[in-house]
Amino acid sequence: MNAIINANIILEDKVLENHVVIFDEYIRNIIPICEFDKDKYDDINIIDIKGNYLSPGFIDLHIHGASGFDTMDATKEAIDTISKSICKYGTTSFLPTTMTMPKDRIINALENIKAYMKNDFVGAKVIGAHMEGPFINKKHKGAQDSTFIIKPDYEFIKPYLDIIKIITLAPEEDKNFEFIKTLKQNSNIVLSMGHTDTSFETANEAIANGVSYATHTFNAMTGLHHRKPGCVGAILSSDIYAELIADNIHVHRGLYQFFIDSKTNDKVILVTDSIRATCLKKGMYELGGQKIKVDESSARLEDDTLAGSILRLDKAIKNIYNETNLSIYQVIKMVSLNQAKAINVQDQIGSIKKGKKADLVELDKELNVLSTFIEGKKIYGGY
Repeated sequence: MNAIINANIILEDKVLENHVVIFDEYIRNIIPICEFDKDKYDDINIIDIKGNYLSPGFIDLHIHGASGFDTMDATKEAIDTISKSICKYGTTSFLPTTMTMPKDRIINALENIKAYMKNDFVGAKVIGAHMEGPFINKKHKGAQDSTFIIKPDYEFIKPYLDIIKIITLAPEEDKNFEFIKTLKQNSNIVLSMGHTDTSFETANEAIANGVSYATHTFNAMTGLHHRKPGCVGAILSSDIYAELIADNIHVHRGLYQFFIDSKTNDKVILVTDSIRATCLKKGMYELGGQKIKVDESSARLEDDTLAGSILRLDKAIKNIYNETNLSIYQVIKMVSLNQAKAINVQDQIGSIKKGKKADLVELDKELNVLSTFIEGKKIYGGY
């Protein structure tokens, strides 16, 4: 058993002081410091974090790779490396994300994720897969390879209904929304609009039929125009969850406050969309079989198209906190509880609450990650 003391505990609606978090694999209690008597517990380990923040673990619902490896490598080593790398920056759970490539490559990646989920975690936990493509629109393919784009196909993904948590698709490519309707009837998979040329009207029809999420809002979709509100207009005027890549490149920092005010901080999902070059030096890398050039802040195809990111969630938090009027607990919700609710795992993870998994992150006052606990085990940092 462990007890964290002298923490500023980030809850979903406030920062709690002068309390103790008692945990093993699960959070067993949160009690006032005046009620804590260590002699009541056998072999309790006292962890004094000296006034730092204690945050729920971060959850990344859209991440392709890090530290030289990619989900599409389809190996245990790849997922191990990504997992170990991102936990150093506060991520405790994630969805390895596939991309538009040949069917057999996508199947191999999904099979690898399925097998990996049966193993004990070595870093951030794999809690499912995000399938980005191949059911997208060629006009807004971004860094995806148009050669392998296909129409939505239920039989293709049917064997993986148990592990896929999110599918990004272009709803206008789904005739009569048959794929969307079939998925909603047969699974709990979250359907997301992305890489799409949809109109405002079609987007709203898709939402009415089951789309409840948007992939990297503003990027690779029809933009907001006062006579053609497009996909962005549908996202802003609905209550669906919406991803944001807050690296100050994919979206201008001046839009953060507007976007969050429009969606509310209950519906914004901060993601990295990071690629294998994340946590590495600048240079030339690969994404989906295409050459990627990486500098200090971005990753791009040779034609200068943005190709995922090299963002980490801890950096995304800092960017939002520095560029908006949000409090720290409102920002943290956008990397934890919102994600958990979006994929319906909020009873297990996403906030510091009695009975939930002890996925915890210690942050200093500058929001740097000092230590990471996953299911009560120290995976990174001191203590």
